[in-house]
Amino acid sequence: MFNQLIESKPKRQKLAGGTLFSMIFHGGLITFAVVATARAGIADDETKQQKIQFVEMKKEPPPPPKPKEPPPPPPKDVVMKAPPPKGFQVLQAPVDIPIKIPDIDLSKKVTNEADFSGKGVKGGVAAGVAGGTPQKISSEPYFEFQVEKPVAPIPGTGNPRYPDALRSSGVEGEVQAQFVVNEDGRAETSTFKILKATNDMFGNAVRSALPQMRFYAAEVGGKKVKQLVQQSFQFKLDR
Repeated sequence: MFNQLIESKPKRQKLAGGTLFSMIFHGGLITFAVVATARAGIADDETKQQKIQFVEMKKEPPPPPKPKEPPPPPPKDVVMKAPPPKGFQVLQAPVDIPIKIPDIDLSKKVTNEADFSGKGVKGGVAAGVAGGTPQKISSEPYFEFQVEKPVAPIPGTGNPRYPDALRSSGVEGEVQAQFVVNEDGRAETSTFKILKATNDMFGNAVRSALPQMRFYAAEVGGKKVKQLVQQSFQFKLDR
């Protein structure tokens, strides 16, 4: 008699409308989520792209080439020394006069007295050969007793100047100096030595005048040679 309930049909209509709304709502949420996720990924990619920086790596310069080693020098030519002539050596005097007997050097060759005979060629040796090459004679100066003509001062050259302070004080004095006069008659200033001076001012006066002094050079066998000179300089006032 009653096949259909009164409330059954309206309820199905409400259920259908709610389902449609739910589908639209959830579809919108899904669409929003997909769009938001895609935009977030794009934003992250842009941020990452902005943060990437390319750094240029500097290449180290190559090491400089090693300098070439110079070629070895050519071998020296062997030169045979000419034998000394038959003759004699000349005794040379030292510049500084020793004040004590020097120590004996046993490692040195014993002096041959025959080499100082005065016979034959000057600069040779007793065991030399005729026509040999003379050995180089040392340039050491002679003593006065070894020369034939000793050094003599040329008057009026390089007289020491009297120090004004000592002249005004009436002080007189003396200087004994030692130096070498060379073959040109000039004093070698590097060899100048004051042996005695009553006042340093007198010694300085002699030292200053030495370059202007001129001498007659010493001679041995007609040849001018160096000589070690000891000379006294007097400083006296006219009374």
